[in-house]
Amino acid sequence: MNFSFFIAKRYFLSGKKKNFIQWLTWISLVIVAICTTALIFVLSVFNGLEGLLFSLNSSFDPEIKIELTKGKSFDATEDLLTKVKETEGVQYVTEVIEDYAYIKYNDAEMVVTMKGVSDDFLLEKRIDESIVTGELKLKEEHINYAIIGQGVQYLLSVFPINSVTSLQVHYIKDIKRGTINTNEMYSKKTILPSSVFSIQKVYDESFIIVPISFASELLDYGTRRTSLEIKTFQGSSVEAVKTTLKNKLGSDFAVLDNQEQHADLYKLLKIEKLFVFIALTVILTVGSINILFVLSMLAIEKKHDIAVLLSLGIHKNTIRSIFLYEGIIISLSGAITGLVLGAGLCYLQQEFGFITMGMETAVQNSYPVVMKLTDFIYVGLCIFFITLLVSYRPAYLASKYTITENL
Repeated sequence: MNFSFFIAKRYFLSGKKKNFIQWLTWISLVIVAICTTALIFVLSVFNGLEGLLFSLNSSFDPEIKIELTKGKSFDATEDLLTKVKETEGVQYVTEVIEDYAYIKYNDAEMVVTMKGVSDDFLLEKRIDESIVTGELKLKEEHINYAIIGQGVQYLLSVFPINSVTSLQVHYIKDIKRGTINTNEMYSKKTILPSSVFSIQKVYDESFIIVPISFASELLDYGTRRTSLEIKTFQGSSVEAVKTTLKNKLGSDFAVLDNQEQHADLYKLLKIEKLFVFIALTVILTVGSINILFVLSMLAIEKKHDIAVLLSLGIHKNTIRSIFLYEGIIISLSGAITGLVLGAGLCYLQQEFGFITMGMETAVQNSYPVVMKLTDFIYVGLCIFFITLLVSYRPAYLASKYTITENL
């Protein structure tokens, strides 16, 4: 601000006061436009990342998941399954047993999350497009097969095509005190790898999918399940189905949609978006201080004109409004320019993806962008209120000029 006054003083002394105000007005407009463009683009990127995250999660996770509110597993009785299957809008119900297991393949070994699924899992066609190697199957005649993540494949050096070597799957039992026989401490089964999926790192490096009968025998679960996964009919409301299931199953069961299954992750993304919005808004506010300076300079230059208007009977509130409108016009011009540029930049990113993530292992090469009308509205309102804030002081001072002192 001191530097600006130094320049202003120089222009006043050189008789270029009007040119300086015009120049500063254009600078203010450009700053508002640039900040608005940045706000729209960054918010659209966060929208795109949220959409990408949802699409990746929905490739592996269900539309609706039913699990116990307290506890790990429940008895999947015929009555319970019938209640769920007969719910309007429910197309498939996949029974799931999920737990950690220790696996070996030749000389390699690791701990994975084993997910046992019923036949409806393949009917949902959730991971069909994510298969990169092998044939998608869990059972053929009486032979069990495992679908493994690409990270698991790399770590164990598994080759599912024409593989004759089985995966050895071990599960540590809840043993009693005093047990000495090591064979009683864990259960063991073997299964052939059939295919490899690639969705995202968190799944690829930790999951194997097996038939539910295999998981039930290994873990000695019987009819117990850790969750039920629901796919709705196309066109059905997921929210409506979720509400109906909640009413049917009661408080003992948690019925979660896709976002609720990853509540912490989505919450973190929204918090990051909020803080970025606040940070860029602060920058916009600092940039808008130039509008305050422009209006202050304009009020000083127009002292005589203001006094003339007052002598003609113009009310002081009218003078205040004139300066407020001037600030709004400057800010609105910059805002509209910024909104158009932001939308154009987002469109170019959607079409050409010129801003890349810069990582070879990224899920996609360029940043995804999704424009939302609400972002444009929030940014526009934010600029409007900032403009009112910075314009009020010079408008108020201009309305305080007197006729006697300035004519």
